Amino acid sequence: MESAVIHEDQDTFDDGTRYEMIAIAIAISKSDDYPEGVKYRFQYMPEDGRTLLRFDNYPNHPGVDRHHYHTPTGVNDDIEYTGLKAHVQQFYNEMDDRRER
Repeated sequence: MESAVIHEDQDTFDDGTRYEMIAIAIAISKSDDYPEGVKYRFQYMPEDGRTLLRFDNYPNHPGVDRHHYHTPTGVNDDIEYTGLKAHVQQFYNEMDDRRER
């Protein structure tokens, strides 16, 4: 199975923060590492590129589940993956919550 981009998006806000979801949600063959057949990384960051919020499913991240997220204070896995569309929406919601703080 060839990889195919199944979601991409990016934008920069007036405050200079930005998010990138470019060529990072990719349909791949199902495997032990990616049982859903999707590899993704959604990143929200300030102008200097530090991570404010990142969702990803890198399979070999020590100490957390496959679906996890990064914040300036660490890595967390109290996140549920029910499908890509719902996960994208959850990222947008979390990003918006953080922007409003």
